[in-house]
Amino acid sequence: MVIKKQKASEWSGVEQSDAFAIDSTNLFDKLGGLQTFVNLSTNFYNRVYDDDEEWFRSIFANSKKEEAIQNQYEFFVQRMGGPPLYSQRKGHPALIGRHRPFPVSHQAAERWLHHMQQALDGMSDIDTDSKIKMMNFFRHTAFFLVAGDELKKQNKEVPCKHGTSKPAAV
Repeated sequence: MVIKKQKASEWSGVEQSDAFAIDSTNLFDKLGGLQTFVNLSTNFYNRVYDDDEEWFRSIFANSKKEEAIQNQYEFFVQRMGGPPLYSQRKGHPALIGRHRPFPVSHQAAERWLHHMQQALDGMSDIDTDSKIKMMNFFRHTAFFLVAGDELKKQNKEVPCKHGTSKPAAV
């Protein structure tokens, strides 16, 4: 976990203290509760599913947009001070494990963040300070997932000299 957080800070350019500044304020209450997060997630996923890049849209091809929106806003609500909607419905968020089936590359993270920044910019009911805190959290978290994906690749089996295979060293 420490290595992934260090990589996330390095690759995202966001220090952990800035990434988790969202914990200094209850953003759920400050931003008016559930509807703000529903609107943000809807705005975001409308952009994702309409993306011009086929490689990026294909990441979400086996996901239903409505379910993706619900998963995201419930996670955001829970993570930003609201009720534990996500955990009540799906269990622990376990972000790396839940994103394991998806190719979480640097390029995909940047594209995801591009859409999230646009979605946030379109939210007039979220103040600038909250947007900055949220984007720092999103940026760090996106690259935390990239670090998890890279460690997953390192842990895949690699061939040995004798034709057998063994797990790669971490």
